Amino acid sequence: MHNFWTRRDFLAGSLIAAPLLSAASALTAKTDPPMPFKLGVITDEITDDLDEALDFIATYRLHYCELRDIWGENIMNVSRSDLDHAKHLIDDYRMTVSDIASPILKYNLPEMPVRPEKEGQGFGAAFTDRDSDRLLMKSFELAHFFGTPKVRVFSYWRVRDPAKAYPYVRDRLAKAAELAGKNGILLLLENEFECNVGTGQELGQILREINSPHLRGNWDPGNAYRLGEVPYPDGYRHVAGWFDHMHAKDAKHDPETGQIVWAPVGGGSIDWKGQIRALVESHYSNTMSLETHYRRPDGNRVESSRESLLGLLKIIGEESEGG
Repeated sequence: MHNFWTRRDFLAGSLIAAPLLSAASALTAKTDPPMPFKLGVITDEITDDLDEALDFIATYRLHYCELRDIWGENIMNVSRSDLDHAKHLIDDYRMTVSDIASPILKYNLPEMPVRPEKEGQGFGAAFTDRDSDRLLMKSFELAHFFGTPKVRVFSYWRVRDPAKAYPYVRDRLAKAAELAGKNGILLLLENEFECNVGTGQELGQILREINSPHLRGNWDPGNAYRLGEVPYPDGYRHVAGWFDHMHAKDAKHDPETGQIVWAPVGGGSIDWKGQIRALVESHYSNTMSLETHYRRPDGNRVESSRESLLGLLKIIGEESEGG
């Protein structure tokens, strides 16, 4: 039987995650179904330690990782020596980098600032629009260094009326896509609930209007849910055929507070079964990253990631067999 425990957290997690061990055993009690697409995990969602994160991913027989933070530093700020070390580790684990998860355009639109500069970016990022050109070129270098053609980007902090920001966002993304094409890079625009492109409808609209072979979507159903859109089937209808990468996380309304909270995949309100079924039926074969976000009450990031990944793998297995 395949051992789902990483060598580093077995002793520390054996008591905490005993129920999950039986779930993992049940999941692999028969031959693993073929993976219909390239599944991986955003490494810093598991742990800031890249080596431990890669070990976790490899334990589940997954071969893809998405890079955002490495050892607590945003990918844009990591030293050359640490980048070299990271590449060595990724090669050692025989992993493939799905994309560079950059923070590009996740800051104020200069014409419509809504936050103090450098506020709220998270993940070690503290940039402004003045950094955009430098960040783009740096992201291209990082993508080539790690052997991926993909770089994730955003659409500036969400203003009160995103329609007013739309022309600026569209034009700057179009220029960035043109530059990316000249450097052999594909930009992935994520629908982010805190940014001007936050829903599937908004993502599909701007991708169709720009209509560049160098700009595709990073479809995130969880972010769409945060803005009140029904991710599947509603949001998905707008983006089907327009994205080359996905993020997987789940969310639901807390009945006590009325607030939206993150949940393990399969434990929230997003129809992940329908979404995965649609991917299988459309023969989607590109990349998807688990972006856990969910945290168990004890705050354990590794076990939260494990719980969410098991939920996702269960759904993929069921829908792949059904397809």
